[in-house]
Amino acid sequence: MESSNLLVVCALAFGAVFLLLLFLAIVMRVILAVFPQRAGASDAAVYAAVTVAASQLYPGTIIKKIEEIK
Repeated sequence: MESSNLLVVCALAFGAVFLLLLFLAIVMRVILAVFPQRAGASDAAVYAAVTVAASQLYPGTIIKKIEEIK
């Protein structure tokens, strides 16, 4: 394979990956616009999962408060 052909193939592959990532970014923006994140909503299932995981790692502990660190 000639050197110039290799450069063309690499450039085309780079462009194809760039276009694919651009398409996925646009799809993510559309999904986030259609299904916005619920602000301040607490999910009981998440709290239960955190409590179970913590009690398995540290038996005998009591979970009083769960906070999100930002």
